[in-house]
Amino acid sequence: MSNQRLPKGMSSGKKINPKSLIRVIKMLCSFYPVLVPFVGVCIVICSVVSSIPAIFLQKTIAVIEKYAKMTGFSGSTLWTMAKKEILPLIVILVILYVISIILMTVYSLLLAKITQGFLSKLRIKMFDKMQNLPIKYFDTNKHGDIMSRYTNDIDTLRQLVSQAIPHILQSGIIVLSVMIIMLWYSFWMTIVVFAGVFTMLYVSKVIGSGSAKFFIAQQKSVGKTEGYIQEMMNGQKVIKVFCHEDRANEDFDRLNEELCQNAFKAHAYANCLGPIIMNIGNILYVICATVGGILLVTKVPNIGISTLVSGSVTAALSVSIIISFLNMTKQFTGNLNQVSQQINAIAMALAGAERVFELMDSEPEDDNGYVTLVNAKYENGELIECAEQTGRWAWKHPHGDGTLTYTPLAGDIVLKDVDFSYVEGKQVLRNVSVYAKPGQKVAFVGATGAGKTTITNLINRFYDIEDGKIRYDGININKIKKSDLRSSLGIVLQETNLFTGTVMDNIRYGKLTASDEECIAAAKLVGADGFITRLPDGYNTMLTNNGTNLSQGQRQLISIARAAVGNPPVMILDEATSSIDTRTEAIVQRGMDKLMEGRTVFVIAHRLSTVKNADVIMVLEKGKIIERGTHADLIKEKGTYYQLYTGAFELE
Repeated sequence: MSNQRLPKGMSSGKKINPKSLIRVIKMLCSFYPVLVPFVGVCIVICSVVSSIPAIFLQKTIAVIEKYAKMTGFSGSTLWTMAKKEILPLIVILVILYVISIILMTVYSLLLAKITQGFLSKLRIKMFDKMQNLPIKYFDTNKHGDIMSRYTNDIDTLRQLVSQAIPHILQSGIIVLSVMIIMLWYSFWMTIVVFAGVFTMLYVSKVIGSGSAKFFIAQQKSVGKTEGYIQEMMNGQKVIKVFCHEDRANEDFDRLNEELCQNAFKAHAYANCLGPIIMNIGNILYVICATVGGILLVTKVPNIGISTLVSGSVTAALSVSIIISFLNMTKQFTGNLNQVSQQINAIAMALAGAERVFELMDSEPEDDNGYVTLVNAKYENGELIECAEQTGRWAWKHPHGDGTLTYTPLAGDIVLKDVDFSYVEGKQVLRNVSVYAKPGQKVAFVGATGAGKTTITNLINRFYDIEDGKIRYDGININKIKKSDLRSSLGIVLQETNLFTGTVMDNIRYGKLTASDEECIAAAKLVGADGFITRLPDGYNTMLTNNGTNLSQGQRQLISIARAAVGNPPVMILDEATSSIDTRTEAIVQRGMDKLMEGRTVFVIAHRLSTVKNADVIMVLEKGKIIERGTHADLIKEKGTYYQLYTGAFELE
């Protein structure tokens, strides 16, 4: 994580891409192709019903005006007016409102289902995508920041789906309906309202764009802060040992202050927009009343769609139209204000959506391999593919001419003149050649950063080489399907990763089809059975939080057993015994010797006593192999290996 602080007043945010909103809506419709349109229809009907009262108000006042001008106006006349003309309007309005209430209840319940389902399906889609991302993605992105996309960023979409989009659709339909009604009654009054509306839209654009920029910055700051917190939690022991609490607090305060400032600016913009729009609406209401009064007094001919249709263009503006216009003005500006209130949620949601889509749009792990691993058996002296489990495997290699060849899986690994860089221009390996025959034990030693682990990463195709060749049983590994390549390799890392589940589940992780007996046999082979049987529930003991209820050495033994249960022809041990004490190491070493029989083994070790019996030891320095040979040969040469071996204990 970068410790560079942005200059005062600057933000790491950028303008929100409106395409993200379109993409969210498309994805929502693809998840719920029936429910989403149905909810949309319900919202449209309810919105239209909400716009109708202005028409009923105008007609009611017009009826009262008509009867008020009649001579002999009395109580019976009033009853006749109410019974014949006003009561039917009220009944129709009540029926429409009842239908609207029913539809509103239905779509509110459906929205709750759609919202939670959408978030759930989106997380599943993200997780599926994450499983196909290359190791490079996780090496270059902090895990806390990735987690923030699953939690904070996706949660911002909840309010967008459940409130913002429905409110915008509802308000949009109401505004459109009211606009049509306004044009129907009077062009002059509509022009006055439109002038105020354009002012509102301009203010919303200016303030909303500023809010959106800082909401993007806020979401990024949340990810950075969570990443830092996760890093500090994982390294809490180191922080305590080196008395780093004050420095950690300072770094956190800086990140937290950046988050605070971005959040403050984002919400300040968003929160001030509502009151501004509301007051512009109030001013517009007063202007409409004033202009309407002037037009009424001066008896200016009213022009509207209704007057053009009826041909009564010379008719003056009536009180009923002015009163209904005032009501529609409030309704019009009120709905625009509702839309402005959603800018907060929209800006935050789209900022979160961009981060979610950034993960989903990341380039997946490239796999152009076509050579696969299949069960095989010999029939009439010829190796053929079979469906049953024979314990024998072969590489199925299709050729351009349509023929197939089957190569026995043996574990012959060759690296020829390999060059590699993690970052362009910074070469890690230079002209590296390694020859490992089936059953050989090859050890890599050297200083930290010399390129030992990088070689094993390339064999697994976690990264692809820049130049040279890597062949597995004579086949270029670029031609081998990655899943088949990796299933033929067993790997034990220095850093153990145990998953939530029983001890048996964690051992079986190396081969999901393994029986309990096979898992127990693998544990006995590496010397893990002794301590496992002493656990409270033996192999059924539940492990949580990366197996914190076990010692580091015990966790490492389980990970070694996990690699052994798959019975792979090639085994990679990256500091596999670094966390095990000397006595336990002797037990494990005996098991490892049995495990390594008949397999190709690559060993990375800083504890040189563990590689003395290797068939060949390769010494790396700055990405080059500078020495190779057996332990005895390298000691005789008195080169770098001799210095490492004889000075190892002094360095420790």
